[in-house]
Amino acid sequence: MTAFLAYRGPDGQRFWLDGPVGFGHALLKTTGDSGIHDQQPAHLEGLSITADVRLDSADQLKTQLKQMGRNLDSPVSDANLILYAYAAWGPNCVDRLRGDFSFGIWDEATKTLFCARDHFGVKPFFYAQLNNLFLFSNTLNCLRQHHAVSNQLNKSTIGDFLLFGINYDQSTTTFRDIRRLPAAHTLTVSRDGLQTRCYWHPPTEGRIHYARGQDYVDHFNDILKTAVSDRLLSDHAGIFLSGGLDSGAVAAVAREISNAREGRPALQSYTVGYSPLIPAEDGLHGRKLAEYLNLPNTYISFSDTKFFEEGTDKNYCLPEPLDDPLSAALFKQFDTVARDVRVVFSGEGADNLMYFQMWPHIQDLRRHKKWVQLARETAWFLWIRPLPWRGLASRAKSLFGRNSHHKGFPSWITAAFAKEAGLIERWEQHRPLGIPEKRHSTRPKAYASMLLPHWTKMFELHDPGVTHAPVQVHYPFLDLRIVDFLLGIPAFPWIFNKTLLRKAMRGRLPEEIRTRPKTPLAADPVQAILRRDGIKSLSRRVLEGPICEFVVPSALNDICASIEPERLRPYCLDAWFKALS
Repeated sequence: MTAFLAYRGPDGQRFWLDGPVGFGHALLKTTGDSGIHDQQPAHLEGLSITADVRLDSADQLKTQLKQMGRNLDSPVSDANLILYAYAAWGPNCVDRLRGDFSFGIWDEATKTLFCARDHFGVKPFFYAQLNNLFLFSNTLNCLRQHHAVSNQLNKSTIGDFLLFGINYDQSTTTFRDIRRLPAAHTLTVSRDGLQTRCYWHPPTEGRIHYARGQDYVDHFNDILKTAVSDRLLSDHAGIFLSGGLDSGAVAAVAREISNAREGRPALQSYTVGYSPLIPAEDGLHGRKLAEYLNLPNTYISFSDTKFFEEGTDKNYCLPEPLDDPLSAALFKQFDTVARDVRVVFSGEGADNLMYFQMWPHIQDLRRHKKWVQLARETAWFLWIRPLPWRGLASRAKSLFGRNSHHKGFPSWITAAFAKEAGLIERWEQHRPLGIPEKRHSTRPKAYASMLLPHWTKMFELHDPGVTHAPVQVHYPFLDLRIVDFLLGIPAFPWIFNKTLLRKAMRGRLPEEIRTRPKTPLAADPVQAILRRDGIKSLSRRVLEGPICEFVVPSALNDICASIEPERLRPYCLDAWFKALS
Protein backbone atom coordinates (compact mmCIF):
# COMPACT_ATOMS: atom_id res chain seq x y z
CA MET A 1 0.00 0.00 0.00
CA THR A 2 2.89 2.37 0.72
CA ALA A 3 4.48 1.55 -2.63
CA PHE A 4 1.16 2.36 -4.32
CA LEU A 5 1.45 5.94 -3.04
CA ALA A 6 4.76 6.55 -4.84
CA TYR A 7 3.02 8.54 -7.60
CA ARG A 8 1.90 11.15 -5.07
CA GLY A 9 4.97 10.88 -2.84
CA PRO A 10 7.89 10.34 -5.21
CA ASP A 11 10.64 11.43 -2.78
CA GLY A 12 10.82 8.23 -0.78
CA GLN A 13 8.52 5.70 0.81
CA ARG A 14 8.98 4.35 4.34
CA PHE A 15 6.91 2.16 6.60
CA TRP A 16 6.99 1.14 10.24
CA LEU A 17 5.60 -2.00 11.84
CA ASP A 18 5.05 -2.81 15.50
CA GLY A 19 3.03 -5.94 16.11
CA PRO A 20 -0.50 -5.38 14.88
CA VAL A 21 0.15 -1.72 13.99
CA GLY A 22 1.72 -0.45 10.77
CA PHE A 23 2.17 3.02 9.25
CA GLY A 24 3.35 3.92 5.75
CA HIS A 25 4.33 7.28 4.31
CA ALA A 26 5.20 8.53 0.83
CA LEU A 27 7.11 11.81 0.87
CA LEU A 28 6.34 14.78 -1.37
CA LYS A 29 8.89 17.54 -0.71
CA THR A 30 7.38 20.99 -1.18
CA THR A 31 9.74 23.15 0.90
CA GLY A 32 12.83 22.99 -1.30
CA ASP A 33 16.31 21.92 -0.27
CA SER A 34 16.33 24.42 2.59
CA GLY A 35 13.25 22.94 4.20
CA ILE A 36 13.25 20.63 7.24
CA HIS A 37 13.45 17.01 6.13
CA ASP A 38 10.12 15.39 6.95
CA GLN A 39 11.11 11.85 7.94
CA GLN A 40 7.95 9.84 8.46
CA PRO A 41 6.56 7.78 10.08
CA ALA A 42 7.89 9.80 13.03
CA HIS A 43 8.09 8.78 16.69
CA LEU A 44 8.14 10.48 20.10
CA GLU A 45 7.88 8.88 23.55
CA GLY A 46 5.65 5.97 22.56
CA LEU A 47 3.75 8.00 19.96
CA SER A 48 3.97 7.42 16.21
CA ILE A 49 2.53 9.51 13.37
CA THR A 50 1.99 9.47 9.65
CA ALA A 51 0.65 12.74 8.30
CA ASP A 52 -0.06 14.88 5.27
CA VAL A 53 0.41 18.27 6.88
CA ARG A 54 1.26 21.94 6.39
CA LEU A 55 0.85 24.00 9.55
CA ASP A 56 0.13 27.71 9.95
CA SER A 57 1.18 29.71 13.02
CA ALA A 58 3.94 27.20 13.77
CA ASP A 59 5.88 29.74 15.87
CA GLN A 60 2.84 30.35 18.05
CA LEU A 61 2.44 26.60 18.59
CA LYS A 62 6.14 26.28 19.48
CA THR A 63 5.78 29.06 22.04
CA GLN A 64 2.82 27.26 23.65
CA LEU A 65 4.81 24.01 23.74
CA LYS A 66 7.80 25.75 25.32
CA GLN A 67 5.46 27.01 28.03
CA MET A 68 4.60 23.35 28.62
CA GLY A 69 8.30 22.60 29.17
CA ARG A 70 9.26 21.40 25.69
CA ASN A 71 12.64 22.48 24.32
CA LEU A 72 12.10 23.16 20.61
CA ASP A 73 15.14 25.24 19.76
CA SER A 74 16.20 22.97 16.88
CA PRO A 75 14.13 22.82 13.66
CA VAL A 76 11.07 20.61 13.93
CA SER A 77 8.93 19.32 11.08
CA ASP A 78 5.19 19.96 11.08
CA ALA A 79 4.48 16.26 11.67
CA ASN A 80 6.73 16.27 14.74
CA LEU A 81 5.07 19.45 15.98
CA ILE A 82 1.75 17.61 15.93
CA LEU A 83 3.34 14.78 17.92
CA TYR A 84 4.59 17.25 20.54
CA ALA A 85 1.13 18.85 20.64
CA TYR A 86 -0.55 15.49 21.16
CA ALA A 87 1.95 14.61 23.90
CA ALA A 88 1.07 17.89 25.64
CA TRP A 89 -2.70 18.09 25.19
CA GLY A 90 -3.89 14.71 23.92
CA PRO A 91 -6.86 14.73 21.52
CA ASN A 92 -7.50 18.39 22.39
CA CYS A 93 -4.37 19.28 20.45
CA VAL A 94 -6.57 19.87 17.37
CA ASP A 95 -7.92 23.00 19.08
CA ARG A 96 -4.44 24.50 18.75
CA LEU A 97 -3.59 23.34 15.24
CA ARG A 98 -3.94 25.63 12.25
CA GLY A 99 -3.34 24.77 8.62
CA ASP A 100 -4.02 21.84 6.32
CA PHE A 101 -3.62 18.39 7.84
CA SER A 102 -4.72 14.79 7.78
CA PHE A 103 -2.99 12.42 10.19
CA GLY A 104 -3.07 9.36 12.37
CA ILE A 105 -1.24 9.00 15.74
CA TRP A 106 -0.73 5.66 17.43
CA ASP A 107 -0.52 5.95 21.23
CA GLU A 108 1.28 2.85 22.45
CA ALA A 109 0.48 3.51 26.12
CA THR A 110 -3.30 3.65 25.65
CA LYS A 111 -3.44 1.38 22.56
CA THR A 112 -5.39 4.12 20.81
CA LEU A 113 -5.30 5.50 17.27
CA PHE A 114 -6.16 9.20 17.07
CA CYS A 115 -6.89 10.73 13.65
CA ALA A 116 -7.95 14.19 12.49
CA ARG A 117 -8.79 16.18 9.37
CA ASP A 118 -8.29 19.93 9.05
CA HIS A 119 -10.97 22.60 9.46
CA PHE A 120 -12.08 22.79 5.82
CA GLY A 121 -10.98 19.32 4.73
CA VAL A 122 -8.22 20.47 2.39
CA LYS A 123 -6.37 17.22 3.14
CA PRO A 124 -8.45 14.08 2.46
CA PHE A 125 -8.96 11.28 4.97
CA PHE A 126 -10.52 7.90 4.16
CA TYR A 127 -10.85 4.82 6.34
CA ALA A 128 -12.26 1.30 6.46
CA GLN A 129 -13.23 -0.81 9.45
CA LEU A 130 -13.61 -4.48 8.63
CA ASN A 131 -14.08 -6.71 11.69
CA ASN A 132 -10.78 -6.39 13.62
CA LEU A 133 -8.99 -4.54 10.82
CA PHE A 134 -8.78 -0.75 10.58
CA LEU A 135 -7.23 1.02 7.56
CA PHE A 136 -6.81 4.72 6.82
CA SER A 137 -5.23 6.86 4.10
CA ASN A 138 -5.40 10.25 2.44
CA THR A 139 -5.90 8.38 -0.86
CA LEU A 140 -9.11 6.46 -1.50
CA ASN A 141 -7.62 4.13 -4.11
CA CYS A 142 -4.85 3.20 -1.70
CA LEU A 143 -7.38 1.54 0.61
CA ARG A 144 -8.74 -0.42 -2.34
CA GLN A 145 -5.33 -2.11 -2.66
CA HIS A 146 -6.01 -4.13 0.49
CA HIS A 147 -7.51 -7.54 -0.25
CA ALA A 148 -10.08 -7.18 2.54
CA VAL A 149 -11.67 -4.09 0.97
CA SER A 150 -14.38 -5.09 -1.48
CA ASN A 151 -15.53 -3.32 -4.63
CA GLN A 152 -19.13 -3.30 -3.42
CA LEU A 153 -20.79 0.03 -4.10
CA ASN A 154 -22.61 2.30 -1.70
CA LYS A 155 -25.92 2.61 -3.54
CA SER A 156 -27.08 5.59 -1.52
CA THR A 157 -24.06 7.52 -2.77
CA ILE A 158 -24.76 6.41 -6.34
CA GLY A 159 -28.31 7.68 -5.87
CA ASP A 160 -27.04 11.03 -4.59
CA PHE A 161 -24.80 11.32 -7.62
CA LEU A 162 -27.58 10.63 -10.11
CA LEU A 163 -30.05 12.93 -8.36
CA PHE A 164 -27.84 15.83 -7.33
CA GLY A 165 -24.38 15.36 -8.83
CA ILE A 166 -22.72 15.32 -5.42
CA ASN A 167 -22.68 13.19 -2.27
CA TYR A 168 -24.40 15.11 0.51
CA ASP A 169 -23.37 12.57 3.16
CA GLN A 170 -19.79 13.59 3.80
CA SER A 171 -19.13 10.54 5.99
CA THR A 172 -19.50 8.08 3.08
CA THR A 173 -17.88 7.35 -0.27
CA THR A 174 -19.02 5.52 -3.41
CA PHE A 175 -17.65 2.27 -1.95
CA ARG A 176 -19.52 0.43 0.79
CA ASP A 177 -16.39 -0.49 2.77
CA ILE A 178 -14.68 2.92 2.61
CA ARG A 179 -15.80 5.91 4.63
CA ARG A 180 -14.72 9.55 4.67
CA LEU A 181 -13.81 11.57 7.77
CA PRO A 182 -15.61 14.91 7.34
CA ALA A 183 -13.77 18.21 7.63
CA ALA A 184 -13.10 19.49 11.17
CA HIS A 185 -13.59 16.03 12.68
CA THR A 186 -11.45 13.72 14.77
CA LEU A 187 -11.64 9.94 14.86
CA THR A 188 -10.53 7.79 17.78
CA VAL A 189 -10.08 4.03 17.38
CA SER A 190 -9.69 1.89 20.48
CA ARG A 191 -10.89 -1.38 21.99
CA ASP A 192 -14.16 0.42 22.69
CA GLY A 193 -14.74 1.02 18.97
CA LEU A 194 -14.78 4.14 16.78
CA GLN A 195 -15.71 7.61 17.97
CA THR A 196 -15.91 10.73 15.81
CA ARG A 197 -16.17 14.32 17.01
CA CYS A 198 -16.62 17.66 15.29
CA TYR A 199 -14.12 20.07 16.83
CA TRP A 200 -14.79 23.31 14.90
CA HIS A 201 -17.37 25.40 13.06
CA PRO A 202 -16.77 28.67 11.22
CA PRO A 203 -17.13 31.54 13.73
CA THR A 204 -20.51 33.23 14.13
CA GLU A 205 -19.96 35.59 17.06
CA GLY A 206 -16.88 37.57 16.06
CA ARG A 207 -17.20 41.36 16.23
CA ILE A 208 -14.35 43.48 14.93
CA HIS A 209 -14.74 47.26 15.01
CA TYR A 210 -12.12 49.91 14.39
CA ALA A 211 -12.40 53.66 14.79
CA ARG A 212 -10.59 54.32 11.49
CA GLY A 213 -11.58 52.74 8.20
CA GLN A 214 -7.94 52.38 7.16
CA ASP A 215 -7.37 50.05 10.13
CA TYR A 216 -9.56 47.41 8.46
CA VAL A 217 -7.44 47.62 5.31
CA ASP A 218 -4.15 47.54 7.22
CA HIS A 219 -5.18 44.54 9.34
CA PHE A 220 -6.40 42.66 6.29
CA ASN A 221 -3.16 43.37 4.43
CA ASP A 222 -1.16 42.05 7.38
CA ILE A 223 -3.01 38.75 7.69
CA LEU A 224 -3.17 38.17 3.94
CA LYS A 225 0.58 38.64 3.74
CA THR A 226 1.07 36.23 6.65
CA ALA A 227 -1.27 33.65 5.10
CA VAL A 228 0.58 33.72 1.78
CA SER A 229 4.00 33.79 3.45
CA ASP A 230 3.24 30.72 5.60
CA ARG A 231 2.48 28.81 2.39
CA LEU A 232 5.38 30.19 0.34
CA LEU A 233 8.23 27.99 1.55
CA SER A 234 9.27 26.26 -1.67
CA ASP A 235 11.96 27.30 -4.13
CA HIS A 236 9.40 27.47 -6.95
CA ALA A 237 5.68 28.16 -6.72
CA GLY A 238 2.80 28.59 -9.12
CA ILE A 239 -0.39 30.64 -9.04
CA PHE A 240 -3.67 29.93 -10.81
CA LEU A 241 -4.22 33.39 -12.29
CA SER A 242 -7.71 33.91 -13.67
CA GLY A 243 -7.26 37.61 -14.32
CA GLY A 244 -9.74 38.44 -11.57
CA LEU A 245 -9.40 40.22 -8.25
CA ASP A 246 -9.05 37.22 -5.91
CA SER A 247 -6.25 35.34 -7.63
CA GLY A 248 -4.69 38.70 -8.55
CA ALA A 249 -4.50 39.67 -4.88
CA VAL A 250 -2.75 36.39 -4.00
CA ALA A 251 -0.33 36.86 -6.90
CA ALA A 252 0.45 40.46 -5.94
CA VAL A 253 1.23 39.52 -2.34
CA ALA A 254 3.30 36.50 -3.42
CA ARG A 255 5.31 38.70 -5.79
CA GLU A 256 6.00 41.23 -3.01
CA ILE A 257 7.18 38.46 -0.68
CA SER A 258 9.37 36.92 -3.38
CA ASN A 259 10.94 40.31 -4.16
CA ALA A 260 11.70 40.86 -0.47
CA ARG A 261 13.41 37.45 -0.38
CA GLU A 262 15.59 38.28 -3.38
CA GLY A 263 13.48 36.30 -5.82
CA ARG A 264 12.77 33.24 -3.70
CA PRO A 265 10.63 31.50 -4.52
CA ALA A 266 10.65 31.86 -8.28
CA LEU A 267 7.02 32.36 -9.31
CA GLN A 268 5.09 31.04 -12.30
CA SER A 269 1.44 31.73 -13.19
CA TYR A 270 -1.14 29.62 -15.01
CA THR A 271 -4.32 30.79 -16.68
CA VAL A 272 -6.86 28.17 -17.74
CA GLY A 273 -9.69 28.55 -20.22
CA TYR A 274 -11.40 27.28 -23.36
CA SER A 275 -10.08 29.81 -25.87
CA PRO A 276 -10.51 29.84 -28.85
CA LEU A 277 -13.58 27.60 -28.42
CA ILE A 278 -15.11 30.07 -25.96
CA PRO A 279 -13.87 33.64 -26.39
CA ALA A 280 -13.12 34.92 -22.92
CA GLU A 281 -11.46 37.90 -21.29
CA ASP A 282 -9.84 35.80 -18.57
CA GLY A 283 -6.92 34.78 -20.77
CA LEU A 284 -6.28 38.38 -21.82
CA HIS A 285 -6.62 39.75 -18.28
CA GLY A 286 -4.52 36.90 -16.89
CA ARG A 287 -1.68 37.68 -19.30
CA LYS A 288 -1.94 41.42 -18.59
CA LEU A 289 -1.84 40.82 -14.86
CA ALA A 290 1.09 38.41 -15.17
CA GLU A 291 2.99 40.99 -17.22
CA TYR A 292 2.20 43.73 -14.67
CA LEU A 293 3.52 41.55 -11.82
CA ASN A 294 6.46 40.26 -13.87
CA LEU A 295 5.25 36.66 -13.66
CA PRO A 296 5.87 34.11 -16.42
CA ASN A 297 2.45 32.95 -17.61
CA THR A 298 1.28 29.70 -19.19
CA TYR A 299 -2.14 29.59 -20.79
CA ILE A 300 -3.71 26.13 -20.49
CA SER A 301 -6.44 25.75 -23.08
CA PHE A 302 -9.07 23.03 -22.76
CA SER A 303 -10.62 23.83 -26.12
CA ASP A 304 -9.46 20.53 -27.64
CA THR A 305 -10.86 18.42 -24.77
CA LYS A 306 -13.31 15.72 -25.84
CA PHE A 307 -16.00 13.92 -23.88
CA PHE A 308 -14.64 11.08 -21.72
CA GLU A 309 -11.33 11.13 -23.53
CA GLU A 310 -9.50 9.75 -20.51
CA GLY A 311 -10.80 6.27 -21.40
CA THR A 312 -9.42 3.45 -19.25
CA ASP A 313 -5.97 4.91 -18.53
CA LYS A 314 -5.36 4.16 -14.85
CA ASN A 315 -3.87 7.62 -14.34
CA TYR A 316 -7.18 9.12 -15.42
CA CYS A 317 -9.43 6.84 -13.39
CA LEU A 318 -11.21 9.02 -10.86
CA PRO A 319 -11.65 7.40 -7.43
CA GLU A 320 -15.34 8.39 -7.50
CA PRO A 321 -17.71 9.41 -10.31
CA LEU A 322 -17.70 13.05 -11.37
CA ASP A 323 -20.57 14.79 -13.15
CA ASP A 324 -18.29 16.32 -15.76
CA PRO A 325 -17.73 14.65 -19.15
CA LEU A 326 -14.69 16.91 -19.60
CA SER A 327 -12.81 15.66 -16.55
CA ALA A 328 -9.71 15.02 -18.69
CA ALA A 329 -9.13 18.78 -18.47
CA LEU A 330 -8.35 18.37 -14.76
CA PHE A 331 -5.46 16.02 -15.50
CA LYS A 332 -4.17 18.21 -18.31
CA GLN A 333 -4.16 21.22 -15.98
CA PHE A 334 -2.15 19.51 -13.24
CA ASP A 335 0.17 17.69 -15.62
CA THR A 336 1.15 21.10 -17.02
CA VAL A 337 1.70 22.61 -13.58
CA ALA A 338 3.75 19.62 -12.39
CA ARG A 339 6.38 20.26 -15.07
CA ASP A 340 7.35 23.48 -13.26
CA VAL A 341 6.34 23.46 -9.59
CA ARG A 342 5.11 21.35 -6.70
CA VAL A 343 3.09 24.10 -5.03
CA VAL A 344 0.38 26.18 -6.67
CA PHE A 345 -1.81 28.89 -5.12
CA SER A 346 -5.54 29.37 -5.63
CA GLY A 347 -7.80 32.36 -4.92
CA GLU A 348 -10.75 30.14 -3.94
CA GLY A 349 -12.63 31.19 -0.80
CA ALA A 350 -12.81 34.95 -1.24
CA ASP A 351 -16.14 34.83 -3.11
CA ASN A 352 -17.78 32.88 -0.30
CA LEU A 353 -16.31 34.83 2.58
CA MET A 354 -17.24 38.11 0.87
CA TYR A 355 -20.77 37.09 -0.06
CA PHE A 356 -22.77 40.21 0.80
CA GLN A 357 -26.27 40.62 2.24
CA MET A 358 -27.52 44.05 3.28
CA TRP A 359 -30.76 43.09 5.02
CA PRO A 360 -29.16 40.99 7.84
CA HIS A 361 -26.74 43.89 8.40
CA ILE A 362 -29.69 46.30 8.74
CA GLN A 363 -31.45 43.93 11.12
CA ASP A 364 -28.34 43.67 13.26
CA LEU A 365 -28.08 47.46 13.52
CA ARG A 366 -31.74 47.59 14.56
CA ARG A 367 -31.24 44.93 17.23
CA HIS A 368 -28.41 46.94 18.72
CA LYS A 369 -30.33 50.23 18.34
CA LYS A 370 -27.63 51.90 16.29
CA TRP A 371 -30.10 54.27 14.68
CA VAL A 372 -27.68 56.90 13.39
CA GLN A 373 -25.46 54.29 11.78
CA LEU A 374 -28.54 52.53 10.39
CA ALA A 375 -29.83 55.68 8.71
CA ARG A 376 -26.42 56.67 7.36
CA GLU A 377 -25.49 53.25 5.95
CA THR A 378 -28.92 52.53 4.49
CA ALA A 379 -28.85 55.83 2.59
CA TRP A 380 -25.26 55.17 1.54
CA PHE A 381 -26.11 51.69 0.28
CA LEU A 382 -29.16 52.89 -1.68
CA TRP A 383 -26.96 55.52 -3.31
CA ILE A 384 -24.09 53.25 -4.40
CA ARG A 385 -25.77 49.93 -5.12
CA PRO A 386 -26.06 48.95 -8.80
CA LEU A 387 -29.48 49.10 -10.38
CA PRO A 388 -31.05 46.78 -11.18
CA TRP A 389 -29.50 44.73 -8.38
CA ARG A 390 -29.56 41.33 -10.05
CA GLY A 391 -26.10 39.83 -9.85
CA LEU A 392 -26.02 38.77 -6.22
CA ALA A 393 -29.69 37.83 -6.21
CA SER A 394 -29.18 35.34 -9.04
CA ARG A 395 -26.09 33.95 -7.32
CA ALA A 396 -28.02 33.46 -4.10
CA LYS A 397 -30.73 31.65 -6.03
CA SER A 398 -28.18 29.33 -7.60
CA LEU A 399 -26.60 28.51 -4.23
CA PHE A 400 -29.64 28.23 -2.02
CA GLY A 401 -32.60 27.80 -4.36
CA ARG A 402 -33.86 24.77 -6.23
CA ASN A 403 -32.34 24.76 -9.70
CA SER A 404 -34.78 25.66 -12.43
CA HIS A 405 -33.97 22.52 -14.43
CA HIS A 406 -35.25 20.25 -11.64
CA LYS A 407 -38.57 19.42 -13.26
CA GLY A 408 -39.29 16.27 -11.33
CA PHE A 409 -37.88 12.91 -10.31
CA PRO A 410 -35.71 11.59 -13.18
CA SER A 411 -37.70 9.11 -15.27
CA TRP A 412 -34.50 7.39 -16.41
CA ILE A 413 -33.65 5.94 -12.95
CA THR A 414 -34.77 2.31 -12.68
CA ALA A 415 -37.78 1.70 -10.48
CA ALA A 416 -36.04 -1.12 -8.58
CA PHE A 417 -33.04 1.01 -7.70
CA ALA A 418 -35.21 3.99 -6.74
CA LYS A 419 -37.20 1.77 -4.37
CA GLU A 420 -34.17 -0.02 -2.89
CA ALA A 421 -32.29 3.23 -2.17
CA GLY A 422 -35.37 5.25 -1.17
CA LEU A 423 -34.61 7.80 -3.84
CA ILE A 424 -38.14 9.09 -4.38
CA GLU A 425 -38.43 9.97 -0.71
CA ARG A 426 -34.96 11.49 -0.78
CA TRP A 427 -35.90 13.56 -3.84
CA GLU A 428 -39.13 14.78 -2.25
CA GLN A 429 -37.37 15.66 1.01
CA HIS A 430 -34.53 17.44 -0.77
CA ARG A 431 -34.74 21.15 -0.20
CA PRO A 432 -32.69 24.09 -1.40
CA LEU A 433 -29.50 24.49 0.59
CA GLY A 434 -30.65 26.37 3.64
CA ILE A 435 -29.17 28.39 6.44
CA PRO A 436 -27.86 26.09 9.21
CA GLU A 437 -29.43 26.16 12.65
CA LYS A 438 -26.30 27.81 14.02
CA ARG A 439 -26.17 30.95 11.93
CA HIS A 440 -24.20 34.14 11.54
CA SER A 441 -26.19 37.22 12.53
CA THR A 442 -25.03 39.48 9.68
CA ARG A 443 -23.54 37.03 7.15
CA PRO A 444 -25.90 34.01 7.14
CA LYS A 445 -25.38 32.95 3.53
CA ALA A 446 -21.65 33.56 3.54
CA TYR A 447 -21.45 31.38 6.65
CA ALA A 448 -23.67 28.67 5.15
CA SER A 449 -21.66 28.63 1.93
CA MET A 450 -18.55 27.66 3.90
CA LEU A 451 -20.30 24.44 4.96
CA LEU A 452 -21.26 23.26 1.47
CA PRO A 453 -20.21 19.70 0.50
CA HIS A 454 -18.80 21.16 -2.72
CA TRP A 455 -15.64 22.17 -0.81
CA THR A 456 -14.81 18.54 -0.06
CA LYS A 457 -15.38 17.66 -3.69
CA MET A 458 -13.07 20.42 -4.93
CA PHE A 459 -10.27 19.76 -2.42
CA GLU A 460 -10.23 16.03 -3.13
CA LEU A 461 -10.30 16.56 -6.91
CA HIS A 462 -7.26 18.85 -6.65
CA ASP A 463 -5.36 16.47 -4.37
CA PRO A 464 -2.40 14.50 -5.79
CA GLY A 465 -4.25 11.30 -4.95
CA VAL A 466 -6.68 12.15 -7.75
CA THR A 467 -4.65 14.27 -10.19
CA HIS A 468 -1.68 11.84 -10.21
CA ALA A 469 0.51 14.95 -10.27
CA PRO A 470 2.89 15.74 -7.36
CA VAL A 471 1.40 19.20 -6.84
CA GLN A 472 -0.10 20.61 -3.64
CA VAL A 473 -2.71 23.39 -3.90
CA HIS A 474 -2.71 26.14 -1.26
CA TYR A 475 -5.75 28.31 -0.44
CA PRO A 476 -4.62 31.45 1.45
CA PHE A 477 -8.14 32.87 1.74
CA LEU A 478 -9.11 29.82 3.84
CA ASP A 479 -6.45 30.62 6.42
CA LEU A 480 -8.33 30.74 9.73
CA ARG A 481 -6.93 34.18 10.51
CA ILE A 482 -8.55 35.51 7.35
CA VAL A 483 -11.77 33.55 7.92
CA ASP A 484 -12.12 34.92 11.46
CA PHE A 485 -11.42 38.46 10.27
CA LEU A 486 -13.75 38.50 7.25
CA LEU A 487 -16.62 36.95 9.21
CA GLY A 488 -16.09 39.43 12.05
CA ILE A 489 -15.90 42.82 10.33
CA PRO A 490 -18.98 44.94 9.47
CA ALA A 491 -20.63 43.66 6.29
CA PHE A 492 -21.20 47.18 5.02
CA PRO A 493 -19.26 48.78 3.49
CA TRP A 494 -16.33 46.35 3.67
CA ILE A 495 -17.88 43.24 2.18
CA PHE A 496 -20.14 45.01 -0.32
CA ASN A 497 -18.61 44.63 -3.79
CA LYS A 498 -15.44 43.35 -2.05
CA THR A 499 -14.64 46.91 -0.97
CA LEU A 500 -12.03 45.73 1.54
CA LEU A 501 -10.10 43.69 -1.02
CA ARG A 502 -10.31 46.39 -3.67
CA LYS A 503 -8.97 49.01 -1.26
CA ALA A 504 -6.20 46.66 -0.10
CA MET A 505 -5.07 46.16 -3.71
CA ARG A 506 -4.96 49.84 -4.65
CA GLY A 507 -1.64 50.53 -6.36
CA ARG A 508 -0.75 46.82 -6.33
CA LEU A 509 -2.90 45.65 -9.24
CA PRO A 510 -3.75 47.33 -12.55
CA GLU A 511 -6.87 49.49 -12.13
CA GLU A 512 -8.80 47.53 -14.75
CA ILE A 513 -8.23 44.37 -12.71
CA ARG A 514 -8.79 45.99 -9.31
CA THR A 515 -12.14 47.48 -10.35
CA ARG A 516 -13.25 44.71 -12.68
CA PRO A 517 -16.54 43.00 -11.73
CA LYS A 518 -16.61 39.22 -11.49
CA THR A 519 -17.25 37.88 -14.98
CA PRO A 520 -18.56 34.34 -15.57
CA LEU A 521 -17.45 32.20 -18.50
CA ALA A 522 -19.22 33.38 -21.65
CA ALA A 523 -20.65 29.93 -22.43
CA ASP A 524 -21.01 26.47 -20.93
CA PRO A 525 -18.06 24.31 -22.15
CA VAL A 526 -20.23 21.20 -22.57
CA GLN A 527 -22.70 23.03 -24.76
CA ALA A 528 -19.88 24.67 -26.72
CA ILE A 529 -18.22 21.32 -27.44
CA LEU A 530 -21.56 19.81 -28.45
CA ARG A 531 -22.01 22.64 -30.92
CA ARG A 532 -18.51 22.05 -32.27
CA ASP A 533 -18.44 18.24 -32.40
CA GLY A 534 -22.15 17.58 -32.88
CA ILE A 535 -24.59 15.67 -30.69
CA LYS A 536 -23.29 12.35 -32.01
CA SER A 537 -20.21 12.77 -29.83
CA LEU A 538 -22.45 11.96 -26.90
CA SER A 539 -25.42 10.06 -28.33
CA ARG A 540 -23.25 7.31 -29.88
CA ARG A 541 -22.11 6.22 -26.41
CA VAL A 542 -23.85 2.95 -25.51
CA LEU A 543 -25.07 2.56 -21.96
CA GLU A 544 -24.57 -1.09 -21.07
CA GLY A 545 -23.25 -3.25 -18.28
CA PRO A 546 -23.35 -2.16 -14.59
CA ILE A 547 -25.04 1.15 -15.39
CA CYS A 548 -28.24 -0.69 -16.34
CA GLU A 549 -28.86 -1.56 -12.67
CA PHE A 550 -29.36 2.14 -12.01
CA VAL A 551 -30.48 3.69 -15.30
CA VAL A 552 -32.96 2.86 -18.07
CA PRO A 553 -30.94 3.57 -21.24
CA SER A 554 -33.99 3.79 -23.48
CA ALA A 555 -35.35 6.62 -21.34
CA LEU A 556 -32.33 8.68 -22.38
CA ASN A 557 -32.83 8.22 -26.11
CA ASP A 558 -34.05 11.79 -26.39
CA ILE A 559 -30.72 13.10 -25.06
CA CYS A 560 -30.35 14.94 -28.35
CA ALA A 561 -33.43 16.99 -27.59
CA SER A 562 -32.49 17.99 -24.07
CA ILE A 563 -28.90 18.35 -22.88
CA GLU A 564 -29.29 19.24 -19.23
CA PRO A 565 -26.69 18.68 -16.48
CA GLU A 566 -28.65 15.92 -14.73
CA ARG A 567 -29.13 14.02 -17.99
CA LEU A 568 -25.36 13.81 -18.46
CA ARG A 569 -24.83 12.06 -15.12
CA PRO A 570 -25.74 8.55 -16.36
CA TYR A 571 -23.10 8.89 -19.07
CA CYS A 572 -20.53 10.10 -16.54
CA LEU A 573 -21.36 7.19 -14.21
CA ASP A 574 -21.16 4.72 -17.10
CA ALA A 575 -17.73 6.07 -18.10
CA TRP A 576 -16.57 5.67 -14.50
CA PHE A 577 -17.81 2.08 -14.34
CA LYS A 578 -15.94 1.22 -17.53
CA ALA A 579 -12.72 2.82 -16.27
CA LEU A 580 -13.12 0.97 -12.97
CA SER A 581 -13.41 -2.49 -14.51
